[in-house]
Amino acid sequence: MIITEKNGKESAGTSVGLFRTAQGLRVVDSPTRTRILGLLGEGELSFEEIVTRTGRAKSTISVHLRELVADGVLAARTDPDDGRRKFFYVDSEYLGRLSDAERLEADVGRLLADYDPLTPDPFTFYRTMFRSIRVTLLADGVNIDPILNAAGTHLGRRLARAFAGTSTEDLLEALGRFWDQHGLGRLSVASTEPLVIEIHDCFECVDLPYLGRSACAFDCGILSAVFGAHFDDGVRVVETACYAMGDGVCRFEIDALTILELDPAPAT
Repeated sequence: MIITEKNGKESAGTSVGLFRTAQGLRVVDSPTRTRILGLLGEGELSFEEIVTRTGRAKSTISVHLRELVADGVLAARTDPDDGRRKFFYVDSEYLGRLSDAERLEADVGRLLADYDPLTPDPFTFYRTMFRSIRVTLLADGVNIDPILNAAGTHLGRRLARAFAGTSTEDLLEALGRFWDQHGLGRLSVASTEPLVIEIHDCFECVDLPYLGRSACAFDCGILSAVFGAHFDDGVRVVETACYAMGDGVCRFEIDALTILELDPAPAT
């Protein structure tokens, strides 16, 4: 299933494996995960056997196995004679491999498939341009998340000044309008205790290839700056769901907030 050298190590070629799972298409481009899948292509193995045959630390293998199972690429069963022992096996269909160049062409092609270059809508053009640049950089191994986060933080500080003095409810409504007016997606409030914000059709990641991690560094920067200023405290924004992780929405939890009501009743 996975091409390896005679000594058991992965070949140096730059390519990714494609797997069809119950959750959709999944990409495997980690050398360690490729090695694990190569071993399991020969049959199921216990956790201990995988650790021994890969020569990696238990903690490293544990993380990779957990994420491969979560992605639906692998499955696990418990040893009926020893509840502490697990066996892992491939639970997906291997579709083949793509080189980095082929993967980039496919990803950018998918981005541009529905784009009409003659559309007069500037939002559509700049959104497509941003996504194409980001996908190209990702294919070259360039992570621009820190830059996007810093840019989002700067914009968030400007927004915070514009929204200064508003109630939490008015701030959330204003953010929803801002996202809508600028073509950033549809922002809604999923919960107020704790404060959880969801963004559908997120401009930052909705068309990115599956990454297995969150990808909304720009949004996180904006929300951190806006809510940090609003609550006059350092807040932490944690993205718990993302299109780039295979989810159908981007979800952000605003930590360290103590505001329990958006519009507290006036004192009597």
